[in-house]
Amino acid sequence: MIVIDLDVMLAMRKMTSLELAEKIGITPANLSILKTGKAKAIRFSTLAAICQVLNCQPGDIIKYTDEEEKL
Repeated sequence: MIVIDLDVMLAMRKMTSLELAEKIGITPANLSILKTGKAKAIRFSTLAAICQVLNCQPGDIIKYTDEEEKL
């Protein structure tokens, strides 16, 4: 299972979801879908924009966890 951990990085950067959405050029609704893990995919260009704005690496916001561990 892939987990998106944007909230932690946003808090560390003292930025709101709305600010990030505006800076990367996506709607707040689409960013919310990504943050809640409901997204089925993410464009590399969107991931690159998030990393550029938050000054982070993809691994800082995307994690892999074994689904069986959660059961």
